[in-house]
Amino acid sequence: MGVPLPTLQWYKDAISISRLQNPRYKVLASGGLRIQKLRPEDSGIFQCFASNEGGEIQTHTYLDVTNIAPVFTQRPVDTTVTDGMTAILRCEVSGAPKPAITWKRENHILASGSVRIPRFMLLESGGLQIAPVFIQDAGNYTCYAANTEGSLNASATLTVWNRTSIVHPPEDHVVIKGTTATLHCGATHDPRVSLRYVWKKDNVALTPSSTSRIVVEKDGSLLISQTWSGDIGDYSCEIVSEGGNDSRMARLEVIELPHSPQNLLVSPNSSHSHAVVLSWVRPFDGNSPILYYIVELSENNSPWKVHLSNVGPEMTGVTVSGLTPARTYQFRVCAVNEVGRGQYSAETSRLMLPEEPPSAPPKNIVASGRTNQSIMVQWQPPPETEHNGVLRGYILRYRLAGLPGEYQQRNITSPEVNYCLVTDLIIWTQYEIQVAAYNGAGLGVFSRAVTEYTLQGVPTAPPQNVQTEAVNSTTIQFLWNPPPQQFINGINQGYKLLAWPADAPEAVTVVTIAPDFHGVHHGHITNLKKFTAYFTSVLCFTTPGDGPPSTPQLVWTQEDKPGAVGHLSFTEILDTSLKVSWQEPLEKNGIITGYQISWEVYGRNDSRLTHTLNSTTHEYKIQGLSSLTTYTIDVAAVTAVGTGLVTSSTISSGVPPDLPGAPSNLVISNISPRSATLQFRPGYDGKTSISRWIVEGQVGAIGDEEEWVTLYEEENEPDAQMLEIPNLTPYTHYRFRMKQVNIVGPSPYSPSSRVIQTLQAPPDVAPTSVTVRTASETSLRLRWVPLPDSQYNGNPESVGYRIKYWRSDLQSSAVAQVVSDRLEREFTIEELEEWMEYELQMQAFNAVGAGPWSEVVRGRTRESVPSAAPENVSAEAVSSTQILLTWTSVPEQDQNGLILGYKILFRAKDLDPEPRSHIVRGNHTQSALLAGLRKFVLYELQVLAFTRIGNGVPSTPLILERTKDDAPGPPVRLVFPEVRLTSVRIVWQPPEEPNGIILGYQIAYRLASSSPHTFTTVEVGATVRQFTATDLAPESAYIFRLSAKTRQGWGEPLEATVITTEKRERPAPPRELLVPQAEVTARSLRLQWVPGSDGASPIRYFTMQVRELPRGEWQTYSSSISHEATACVVDRLRPFTSYKLRLKATNDIGDSDFSSETEAVTTLQDVPGEPPGSVSATPHTTSSVLIQWQPPRDESLNGLLQGYRIYYRELEYEAGSGTEAKTLKNPIALHAELTVAQSSFKTVNSSSTSTMCELTHLKKYRRYEVIMTAYNIIGESPASAPVEVFVGEAAPAMAPQNVQVTPLTASQLEVTWDPPPPESQNGNIQGYKIYYWEADSQNETEKMKVLFLPEPVVRLKNLTSHTKYLVSISAFNAAGDGPKSDPQQGRTHQAAPGAPSFLAFSEITSTTLNVSWGEPAAANGILQGYRVVYEPLAPVQGVSKVVTVEVRGNWQRWLKVRDLTKGVTYFFRVQARTITYGPELQANITAGPAEGSPGSPRDVLVTKSASELTLQWTEGHSGDTPTTGYVIEARPSDEGLWDMFVKDIPRSATSYTLSLDKLRQGVTYEFRVVAVNEAGYGEPSNPSTAVSAQVEAPFYEEWWFLLVMALSSLIVILLVVFALVLHGQNKKYKNCSTGKGISTMEESVTLDNGGFAALELSSRHLNVKSTFSKKNGTRSPPRPSPGGLHYSDEDICNKYNGAVLTESVSLKEKSADASESEATDSDYEDALPKHSFVNHYMSDPTYYNSWKRRAQGRAPAPHSVAILLTSNPSAYLSVAPRGSASW
Repeated sequence: MGVPLPTLQWYKDAISISRLQNPRYKVLASGGLRIQKLRPEDSGIFQCFASNEGGEIQTHTYLDVTNIAPVFTQRPVDTTVTDGMTAILRCEVSGAPKPAITWKRENHILASGSVRIPRFMLLESGGLQIAPVFIQDAGNYTCYAANTEGSLNASATLTVWNRTSIVHPPEDHVVIKGTTATLHCGATHDPRVSLRYVWKKDNVALTPSSTSRIVVEKDGSLLISQTWSGDIGDYSCEIVSEGGNDSRMARLEVIELPHSPQNLLVSPNSSHSHAVVLSWVRPFDGNSPILYYIVELSENNSPWKVHLSNVGPEMTGVTVSGLTPARTYQFRVCAVNEVGRGQYSAETSRLMLPEEPPSAPPKNIVASGRTNQSIMVQWQPPPETEHNGVLRGYILRYRLAGLPGEYQQRNITSPEVNYCLVTDLIIWTQYEIQVAAYNGAGLGVFSRAVTEYTLQGVPTAPPQNVQTEAVNSTTIQFLWNPPPQQFINGINQGYKLLAWPADAPEAVTVVTIAPDFHGVHHGHITNLKKFTAYFTSVLCFTTPGDGPPSTPQLVWTQEDKPGAVGHLSFTEILDTSLKVSWQEPLEKNGIITGYQISWEVYGRNDSRLTHTLNSTTHEYKIQGLSSLTTYTIDVAAVTAVGTGLVTSSTISSGVPPDLPGAPSNLVISNISPRSATLQFRPGYDGKTSISRWIVEGQVGAIGDEEEWVTLYEEENEPDAQMLEIPNLTPYTHYRFRMKQVNIVGPSPYSPSSRVIQTLQAPPDVAPTSVTVRTASETSLRLRWVPLPDSQYNGNPESVGYRIKYWRSDLQSSAVAQVVSDRLEREFTIEELEEWMEYELQMQAFNAVGAGPWSEVVRGRTRESVPSAAPENVSAEAVSSTQILLTWTSVPEQDQNGLILGYKILFRAKDLDPEPRSHIVRGNHTQSALLAGLRKFVLYELQVLAFTRIGNGVPSTPLILERTKDDAPGPPVRLVFPEVRLTSVRIVWQPPEEPNGIILGYQIAYRLASSSPHTFTTVEVGATVRQFTATDLAPESAYIFRLSAKTRQGWGEPLEATVITTEKRERPAPPRELLVPQAEVTARSLRLQWVPGSDGASPIRYFTMQVRELPRGEWQTYSSSISHEATACVVDRLRPFTSYKLRLKATNDIGDSDFSSETEAVTTLQDVPGEPPGSVSATPHTTSSVLIQWQPPRDESLNGLLQGYRIYYRELEYEAGSGTEAKTLKNPIALHAELTVAQSSFKTVNSSSTSTMCELTHLKKYRRYEVIMTAYNIIGESPASAPVEVFVGEAAPAMAPQNVQVTPLTASQLEVTWDPPPPESQNGNIQGYKIYYWEADSQNETEKMKVLFLPEPVVRLKNLTSHTKYLVSISAFNAAGDGPKSDPQQGRTHQAAPGAPSFLAFSEITSTTLNVSWGEPAAANGILQGYRVVYEPLAPVQGVSKVVTVEVRGNWQRWLKVRDLTKGVTYFFRVQARTITYGPELQANITAGPAEGSPGSPRDVLVTKSASELTLQWTEGHSGDTPTTGYVIEARPSDEGLWDMFVKDIPRSATSYTLSLDKLRQGVTYEFRVVAVNEAGYGEPSNPSTAVSAQVEAPFYEEWWFLLVMALSSLIVILLVVFALVLHGQNKKYKNCSTGKGISTMEESVTLDNGGFAALELSSRHLNVKSTFSKKNGTRSPPRPSPGGLHYSDEDICNKYNGAVLTESVSLKEKSADASESEATDSDYEDALPKHSFVNHYMSDPTYYNSWKRRAQGRAPAPHSVAILLTSNPSAYLSVAPRGSASW
């Protein structure tokens, strides 16, 4: 308390409460102090100070807190430690009494006041210490504190990191200098900590950022690139991280290639001429011991090659042996250590060994007899290493084999010639031959002797002591001794015995006898003519041919018994005597000495009498015969040998013989392929014996008009009753007849037998005229004449041919091919080997078997280019400009002809755009030395062989060989771009001909006025291109010389003068450029010029450019023309081409402008560079050939083409053997041979347009070879590849004449023609080929018929009806087909058409539909119309009616049918008609409504106004799909049938308004509505009320109404009268019918909007009215007006037996051009269409009434209507309804 009120201030332990800022301390409003949540630290002295202006007062008290619940003063916090370290978890608690602390982990006590576990310690502060920490100690730890006042706990997470450690420490490493060294330092660490790598080298930290050469990778690896010796040392890797630190150390060593040996010296070896001694100084080993040394050598500047590959590391010298004399050598040495091969030492100076004679003989010596007096010897040079110098030639020596005689020698003075033809030798003698090479040091070693014979010759002497004699009448025996052995001149292959009749020397019989080397030779010739004079001779033959025959000797064959007498006959036949006559035998077989005649009573040998007559008697009268007795009479001729064959006959005495009667009862049995047995009954014998039976037959074609041919005759069988008919043709029809012959003559023919067919058999003969011709290099063309039909011996469909062929030298490897077409005449055998002779045979076969093989024919494929390259191609540079190539020949099987020589293709790699060629003539030289090559240039080389046809395949792979190096050429483009008073800078370019590797340049310069030998010389490196010379004298002239250096030394220097002055400028261009015409050639020219001003700086060089006219660009020809030149030859130009040239000069300052262009200069012409192309030769006639070709390319003409030359020659080897072909004239000289006077030569004088020429007057049956050249005024082009052609066979040159084509039937044409003119047939016409095709589609329908018979008529069958065909005919002979005749046309007759292409229905309602059809795909004629027939599938109301509609013309292919019955299925058929009806196309259709179609609309209402009608309706059921629209049908009262009136009314409409003008006035109409959806037309609505179409007008109000009424009354009276007349007529009609009266009918014409005609039949009275003519806004077609109709009573009333047969009406419509008033109704205004329409109505109720059931036995009358519309005669429709009623 106090005044003023005191201020209170609290202190605790002398500290103001406000300073403590303890939220638990709160001063109350009453001045007291409240302490909440007491804690032990709240204990202490509390003071309260009260003060005001009156003073202050204080009081205090002591607060002692004794019992307080535990409170955390430091809670546990999350802690992270490393594995193996110590972890401390803090937990400090206050409370009173002091709380007890316990640590737990997952309810496990780890430490407390009473519990202690190893590694876990409770600290005084309450914390937990874990030492050491393991990974598994990681987790949540909880600190619990408790005293008497309470407890509390807190948790913390212990995280344990893996300790960081190096698991892949760096290892000691050895690397090669310059490579990358990698020292790994792989560590494991906790992924939650980061690492830092520290690398040290020799304890000095590396700083990778200071150099890009040292990099520390992310994984800690140390990468040191481009290592060198400075990188050698100890490297340590230290890892620093929160998870711990670690370090490791390794050693890095760097090694390198050893250095090159020094002071390499070479010296000759005094003890061995083929060895040298090398010595050197040991080099630095590159920190790796040397393993060995390598010694390389270069021989004759060839590329370096290893000679000694493993010289010991301790060696410093070695002896190099195995060197070749006369060759230069250089050596170099390198050391090899672990790293590899070190640098080579400097090369030694070039050392040449002395030359020695060749140490080896030539190799592969081959000798072959070339002729009978010469031997060709070939060889290859000794191995290159054995030459021991440069070969100068060869010595060939030879002598007789086995004899000690001296050698004869031939000196071949050229080392490139590897063959020698040794001539003037002895025929068929063996020689031994040796060859040795020689060089400048002497003759080398002779080769091993080879032996060879000269070829055989023909014998030069005949056989000795020839004796001949006749052994019998047909055999002559020969005896002889062989010719002297020295005159046989070869191997005796045998003897030929020759015999020929004295009167026919050309008929030589030859018998070959094998040689018999023991005793006297003998032989026989048999089957000679009896008693004939023969000349005989004997000759000896060897392989080359026949020797001379011996002297001919005349020998007669011996006599023999004679043959039968001829023509035995009887005359003067009396009762007791008769006269017998005969003729001499045809085969006398000796001298006829007489005749013997005998006779006896028939059958009684004991009565035989014989009489001998002289040789001149040819008749004898026999007397003393008994009358009427049959006698047998025999007559035979007689020679000295004996009696010949007997001719016998029987005759009756006293009875003159008659002609015999005909045989009968012919029966055929035992039919086989080639024979049949004929049994018969003999006819009357004519009172004498039957001497002969003759059987004739019709073969193949059987008929009364066919020819009979004699098939068989049987003699001397008078009692025969059965004959075996041989020699029939298999699989052939026969009919036989026969007759018998007696001494008087033949009988009549017997009746014909039945027709038989012989069985099948293999063909009897092979194809004839088999010839083979060369077709190409790999094919032969075989031709033959096919078997005629008569020789098939079987079913023609099974007949074919088999061809067998084989190489003449390989008999066992025959190949067969089958030709299945029996009419084929030729076949090309493919895939043969080139230039190979083949033998071929062929046979025919059928289903039974194969026939005989034909004679062997031989053919050779055409020569071709070699299909393989020469083998073993090698190349070796022998100097800086020469390369020696060697090779071996092409394998024989790949030569494909005669090798004429070889071509070497060579090209400087990367320098020459195209390879050049070097030709080696002949097949014996197999090496070539290429000279004039560029120095030190790498060449690509290939070798190919060529024949006369062309080049073969180049060798592969490319051979690469570099010419040897040489001193270089001068540097080029030397300029002085910077010239000062005391210095100049010289710039140059390397030599254009470096001739080796440029090692450096030498610059030498001096004052021009100083001594020529006082040069200042400076050498610079090979890469230097400029040099600055200083300390020069101002305004002085200096001479500079620049030269380059290779291994061969310094080259030619380039010299230039320069003046040390600064007053210089660019030069003036050259002037007065001139090309003298005399210096112009085809491919070069010479340009002259006058240099311009040099601009006070010497000109260094000129640059020339060339432009090809007219449109070429400027091309730099050379930019290094010498500064001293005033002329230059420009080569590599194209012939006959215009060029312009220009020039510029260059000095030290720069280039001048280009000079003025020269005038256009044209190079001269040159020979054409290419021959004509695509040369072909084809036979034209039997003695001419047609040559065709293509001109050369324009760019190869090289001038103005003058024309072409054709060279041709006869090839002699066509008929010879393959061996002979190879021994003809040397084909190398082919072109020269063809151009000599004896060869044929023809010039075609043409610019370049001719591409065809005929060679005439050639020899028949010869093979010719043709080549062509193009030529201009300069000369000829190279020759084309030769082509071969065979002359003598040519196809007919003209087509058959007068071809005529005549139609026979709808599928047959007869074709006749005349043969080609005889002069154009070129041989015998073998047959014809008839080509025929439909005129409009040749490619698809062309056919070909082969007619082998040369008859000029054929029938073509199985053709298409009423189709125009074109026929062309060609004749053919053995050579091929002639040209076709011009096509002639013919058309087959018409036939029935095919079925219509389709049948379709549309707008199908319950009573109508539209039917349409397509035109037949095969009309087979002119379509005249169609027939449509339809009928219900089942009777309707007991009635089945069939409606037939005939439509004339082809334009209308549709019909509207309106008489259908709802829901009835109808069967429709449509046929097309030409000359008759074709097949039907059928379809079924059901009248509507269709399933799913809409229901009928409802509430149809018609409202009529003054000029319009309005129909209204309500939509009915929509069906399965929504309604899409409506149609309106109308039924006029004058027709009675529903028809569509309005179509396409939108679905949303429910009413439709139409004008009354569209309806016919005075007609009443009913309407109904039909809904339409996707399913079709629905059910129609109920009909509307009938509405009249009369337009209502108030006539009665007009003044003229009374006048109209009066007139109307008059008309009514007239109508009454007219009605009475008609009534009378109707009674007349009724009287014409029986039974029920005939119903009248009404016809009308209408067209609905679909454009379909319709026909209506009804039973109402016949009259014609105008139907409504306008529907839906359109006008209908015209209808026949009453004036256009014609009918009669006769048409209506026709009856037969009281029944009405037909009712018909003929309507005639006025023509289309009639006037409107004549042809239209009053309301019709449109013009008449070009066609008419007829309505067909079949469903009128009145019509059905006529088919009602009637009394049994009464049938309805047939009913038909025919309506003809005359305005279009092509449209005709008829309807013939037929029906039946059933009860």
